[in-house]
Amino acid sequence: MKALSEATLSRHHRSDAARSKVVAVIDETRTLLNLPSDYRIGIVAGSDTGAMEMALWSLLGQRGVDVLAWDAFGRNWAVDVLDQLKIAETRILEAKFGEIPDLSDVNFLHDVVFAWNGTSSGVRVPNADWIRADREGLTICDATSAVFAMEIDWSKIDVATWSWQKVLGSEAAHGMLVLSPRAVERLTTYSPPWPMPKLFQLSSNGKFNEEIFRGNTINTPSLLCIEDALDALRWAKSIGGVKAQIARSEGNLAVIADWVEKTHWINFVVADPAIRSCTSVCLKLSDASSLNGEARDMAPQRIAELLAAERVAYDINAYHQSPPGLRIWTGSTVEQKDIEALLPWLDWAFDEVCALLN
Repeated sequence: MKALSEATLSRHHRSDAARSKVVAVIDETRTLLNLPSDYRIGIVAGSDTGAMEMALWSLLGQRGVDVLAWDAFGRNWAVDVLDQLKIAETRILEAKFGEIPDLSDVNFLHDVVFAWNGTSSGVRVPNADWIRADREGLTICDATSAVFAMEIDWSKIDVATWSWQKVLGSEAAHGMLVLSPRAVERLTTYSPPWPMPKLFQLSSNGKFNEEIFRGNTINTPSLLCIEDALDALRWAKSIGGVKAQIARSEGNLAVIADWVEKTHWINFVVADPAIRSCTSVCLKLSDASSLNGEARDMAPQRIAELLAAERVAYDINAYHQSPPGLRIWTGSTVEQKDIEALLPWLDWAFDEVCALLN
């Protein structure tokens, strides 16, 4: 309740008191992430999906597009670009599940759309070195499960989106949209040929809608969610900021990596440690698991069900569009001691499932 002692829950969202809270989220975000002073930060509707849709519909169409699609969400953006916006000069750079496309093949004359971290596959880009500083197109990055947990070179990012419920552990429903000066210039010099819903309108008649990035949101935000986001940002600051958050996430991944190395029945989906996510750790049963065929495919769901019944872990079955496996969230709000406590339970659940399926 202390975090709500000065909340503006009953106020109009455009009142000075409420708007000051919205602006505080923007300012605290800029400080915590060390975002450049000339980058705009806005709060928009529809979580990360809403922020990405707003960016794609408002910015694309001036030139060709490269979409990097190595997980379910990257493929969602590919559907937008190809089937909804119907941009003819589009390349989809795909990879097998657990791998990443050849980043040297990206055409930076095009706009480039990618997720920094693929939560459904556990694959992240290793860094931003592959992004050209002299690019002509824009880089549009879905950063929702990466920001606050992975090092991001903001000079290589023109558009970034995320939602509060991922690494911050705050409430969902609202999205964050960050625009570089290059992205703002696109908005003032280019108008897409398709009709633009009001919720997506970042500019009008060549004039950039600066008010969105000064705390005047297009739609009414939840002021309770605003307070929760502020509380989460203050918590992040209290533990040492983004560097501490990254260290916590990487530490959680390291604990799982040590366990996987000495456990015969489990393995990472992602073979290359350089592209292995430190927030959405995806695991699969190994060839040495003593389960084969249909039994091996059924085992992860049974393990997840057993642990949920024991109130040990929830929702650790793989993403519904992914191959059978387990997915463990290891973002910075997760305590390392809880990951350490989980691992023996995973061994127990595997043994129980083997007894049932063999």
